[in-house]
Amino acid sequence: MAHPVLRFLGVLATVTALVAVPFTGAAAGPLRAADYPSWDDVQAAKQNEATAQAEADRITGLLDELEETATTLSNEALKRGEEYYIATYNRDAAQTSADDLETRADQAAATAEATKKQVGQIAAQLYKSGGDNGTVNLLLNGEKSDELLYKLGTMSQLTSQTVGLRDAAEIAANNASSLRAQADAALAERDRLSTEAEAALGAAEDAQAAVDAQVAEEKAHSATLYEQLASLKNTTAAAEQGYREGQAKIAEEAARKAAADAAAADAAAAAAAASDSGGDGSSWVPDSSSVASPAEAQAYASSVLGNYGWGGDQFGCLVRLWNGESGWRVNAYNTDSGAYGIPQSLPANKMDSVGTDWRTNAATQITWGLIYISDRYGTPCNALSSWNARSPHWY
Repeated sequence: MAHPVLRFLGVLATVTALVAVPFTGAAAGPLRAADYPSWDDVQAAKQNEATAQAEADRITGLLDELEETATTLSNEALKRGEEYYIATYNRDAAQTSADDLETRADQAAATAEATKKQVGQIAAQLYKSGGDNGTVNLLLNGEKSDELLYKLGTMSQLTSQTVGLRDAAEIAANNASSLRAQADAALAERDRLSTEAEAALGAAEDAQAAVDAQVAEEKAHSATLYEQLASLKNTTAAAEQGYREGQAKIAEEAARKAAADAAAADAAAAAAAASDSGGDGSSWVPDSSSVASPAEAQAYASSVLGNYGWGGDQFGCLVRLWNGESGWRVNAYNTDSGAYGIPQSLPANKMDSVGTDWRTNAATQITWGLIYISDRYGTPCNALSSWNARSPHWY
């Protein structure tokens, strides 16, 4: 597919400006009304075969640009979602660490307090046993309680057990103080990461809004362009769109193989194994606070297998295939290739052909994936066989 950077980077700047992510390279404005052919242009071009072909090539180029722009913007929005996902994970990890440190500090303080009570009990026992009245007075003198643990070590009248208790109490008290300081630091880090996560959330939402607006505009232009292309070639818009979709499938297969090869070449053995599992991360996207669990997604897939003429014997193959690709996670996102979702669509926004809710809806993703498998491999078991035969895995 062509790479019309001079045009689509201008559109991409709308998103990147919102999220403060720099991009290099020349940038021009997005497609303008003057860039699109009018119907008068089309009719005039039809008068001459060479002119008609040139106009058809121009329209094909414009369709390439629109598709490339939509794909790029969608991928950038998913990346912003990935940044938010990571930010919230770090924030939650900091909170968990702070909670753990607070619990350990409380336990250390409780240990110190319990040990002090044991010292008091020994003091009482010493008194009953006829111990030095001066020592007993020191032990029971509340005004000097802060100094008690340090002075106990010099009191020859106390048993070795008391000396050990003094040391244990002092260690526990010091641990409690240190752990509370660490907990305070963890809470401060939590607050910093919370601010960072909120900023990432705003960036993701703004990026997604920009994508939605741009894609809606592109769809309107695409419909007209297909009609104009069909008029120039004396076909139909549906035929032209079908042809491009067929070419896109061929390109997608090549892209899948290239992405798998690149991951294998660049990664070490452990990382390569992770790459085999497709989505190596999870991307948060706006309005995805509630998505289907892997078990729920599998239940839906099982319920619709019959729609494709497949029996229950195909379900096990499908489960293994998409376990390897995404773990059946709706928001599985491969940061290297841009593949997304349960079936690991590449590019991600191809699933828009089934529904605009493809980022968060398991049913939309599964429907797209089953259509893909049916068209390309015939059955899930055939797809799994091809997946297993390739190293690194892809289908």
